[in-house]
Amino acid sequence: MRDLVFIVDADTGVRRLARGVLERGGYEVRDFGSPPALEDVVACKPAVVLVAASLPAENWLVLCRQIRQNASLSATRIALLLDGNVRNVCDTSAHDCIRKPLNPGELVARVKSLLRAPESSPAALSSESTDILIDRASMKLSVNGNEVTTTSLEFRLVDYLAQHQGRVCTRDMLLDTVWGDLQFVTPRSVDACIRRLRNKIEPDRARPTYVKTVRGVGYRFDASAAWPVSNEGCTCRACSPSLERYG
Repeated sequence: MRDLVFIVDADTGVRRLARGVLERGGYEVRDFGSPPALEDVVACKPAVVLVAASLPAENWLVLCRQIRQNASLSATRIALLLDGNVRNVCDTSAHDCIRKPLNPGELVARVKSLLRAPESSPAALSSESTDILIDRASMKLSVNGNEVTTTSLEFRLVDYLAQHQGRVCTRDMLLDTVWGDLQFVTPRSVDACIRRLRNKIEPDRARPTYVKTVRGVGYRFDASAAWPVSNEGCTCRACSPSLERYG
């Protein structure tokens, strides 16, 4: 049975290109010019939803949040299709982002990567099994029970890496999702921030075990992380009443 991919984008050309590429890659595809009703998503249970952030926020953002808070869609992975303004995927409950114009080879590779990524599930916090505690509400980071002071950029970086635990994140991917539309940044900016972060979180700075370098590609987060959340009122994943744990 082929994995089902939903494409949600008002641009007919983008939908046609993405659909053709993914169908040739062996996926079943349905495309929409505007977000489908949640009932339709639940009925079809797509493996991946690609949604354009160029749609009005009340459309794409609500769709992302509805999917993430629906228990029957816990296995569905979400990726934002970005053009122009780059938004932080951590704030939308998306698992990844893909920049337009779409590159056919990259699109298939990213969808495959999404399907291989570990799923999040509620878990009880255990200081013995969790290396890093990421408190988004207060932007505090604790490593093995000790609070670590970080800049907002360093915090966003470790948060994103931890969400993709075990997956290789390229420098360009990190620039898109963590740095966003900040000017005057290069792949070297990623390397410099990683060095600063390692100095703060690694048990042995000379031999990193939490954030590992994949030579010629990027970085991989190999530590276990948890997100204790106490915020109420917001329905997005970052504020849901549960503890998300990876690793």
